[in-house]
Amino acid sequence: MFAARLLRVSQRVHCPSLASRNISTTSSRHSDALFVHRDTSYNNPKIPFEFTSDNIKRAEEIISRYPPQYKKAAVIPLLDLGQRQNKGWTSISVMNYVAKFLEMPPMRVYEVATFYTMFNREPIGENFVQVCTTTPCMLRGSTEILDTVCGHLGGIKPGETTKDGKFTVIEVECQGACSNAPMMVINDDFYEDLTSATTTKILDAFTKGQKPKPGPQSGRYTSENSAGLTSLTSKPYGPGEFCTPEFS
Repeated sequence: MFAARLLRVSQRVHCPSLASRNISTTSSRHSDALFVHRDTSYNNPKIPFEFTSDNIKRAEEIISRYPPQYKKAAVIPLLDLGQRQNKGWTSISVMNYVAKFLEMPPMRVYEVATFYTMFNREPIGENFVQVCTTTPCMLRGSTEILDTVCGHLGGIKPGETTKDGKFTVIEVECQGACSNAPMMVINDDFYEDLTSATTTKILDAFTKGQKPKPGPQSGRYTSENSAGLTSLTSKPYGPGEFCTPEFS
């Protein structure tokens, strides 16, 4: 039985129909050719971009923090610098310019810009609103905050920009202010301990071109207990008060 089975396997292995099967192959391609970018009227390599004179100085100062052979490590702060100059988003021209500035393959810059969510691949509004809806914020009412933001800005949805170009709203994961939930980030500032009323007030201020005070909106200074101090309220004891006799 074993010999017969072995014979059948041998026959299948040497079957002409199997031996003549074609194997498809593709030519090797450099990594730069694998990046797919679809040009648009507002985002294509022909649109010029370069740092301003002030930003060139800032970029050179950033690069100086790294050993010369590792200056490519400055790619993240330089992309951030380019994004800020480019009205809040990282275009293909920004990426190509940073690659040239750091003397590194453009693909390496594309990899960074497409990996980190801090780099916006599409144009955004004048005010970039990021509402946190992860678990701690959700438990404290982030759904209501997100609904308030979208409703107050004309009924837009997360990922959209208002018609006047003043606000872009997105839904994000944890921003690291869990003890002051719910919260949102507008541009570079955190707004915490939010309610529907304080959220509306903040948005109205930005609409008028004002910048409301960031941080907790509940009256707290940072993350202290909202009910006031509950521990370490007595006068601290002095040195040696609790020493044993043999060491006093």
